[in-house]
Amino acid sequence: MNDQDACGTVTVPQAGRALGLTRHGAYEAAKRGEIPTMRFGRLLKVSKAWLASVLNQEERSNGSSQRKEQGNG
Repeated sequence: MNDQDACGTVTVPQAGRALGLTRHGAYEAAKRGEIPTMRFGRLLKVSKAWLASVLNQEERSNGSSQRKEQGNG
């Protein structure tokens, strides 16, 4: 395991990619406060825990909408 894997954060572009955003879109979302960030000097980081929470929430909502489309919800 390298240092980056052990870290509890990702960069803004990495978080944006996971959310389907461009690099610019991710930084704009962070600027608006839609992606919460931690600043270390000039470096902005996003919590992996927050990102996982958002992705799990999205996955659950997509799953429930798919069940409704199939008539099982």
